[in-house]
Amino acid sequence: MREFRTTSLADQVFDKLENDIILGVYPRGEVLTELKLVEQLGVSRTPIREALRRLEQERLINDTGKGSVVLGITEEDLLDIMNIREHIEALAAYYATVNATDDDRKELRHIMDLQDFYYSKWDVEHLRQVDDAFHDTICFMSRRAVITDTLVPLHRKTRRYRRQAMQDKERASHTLAEHHEICDAICSGDAELARSLLSKHIENAKIYMLGRK
Repeated sequence: MREFRTTSLADQVFDKLENDIILGVYPRGEVLTELKLVEQLGVSRTPIREALRRLEQERLINDTGKGSVVLGITEEDLLDIMNIREHIEALAAYYATVNATDDDRKELRHIMDLQDFYYSKWDVEHLRQVDDAFHDTICFMSRRAVITDTLVPLHRKTRRYRRQAMQDKERASHTLAEHHEICDAICSGDAELARSLLSKHIENAKIYMLGRK
């Protein structure tokens, strides 16, 4: 685990374990122990203990006293997450439109250019990263801290399913077209249209994700 070089070692351990649980590296039902993770990650028990505490707060694991059982993201969790995103992210799009600066709009257009480029190359991993950037940028453009703090963790928790969607070229094509429509609405200043389009975009993603479960 040589990438762990900063002082926030617990944060880095948390990020890695969270990502691995969400992506299914540690499947639901697997038991994680401090000793096992010390051996796997090559770090001391202290950052691992802190990371496990935070993972339990996120309801990704459950401490049994003899180890932590991986809960992961269930179908019910996914449905709840996408329903929450459908409403709150639509609100983020509204405020992003109202509060957008020229630099914000340029950044969003730049993300669209990257999206089109990586789709033309069929670079799935970079497409997923640009998808993250698109949704996170709209959150930050909203300039609503509560909205951003609510949505960004939910984006992480759906990473596995969004990756699957990007591996489906037909679904990826629909996603890109929907992103362009949302971007155009935000950049043209039509807040209500941006809200409506973002809500529909998340609904479409929800239908696809739950259909793949």
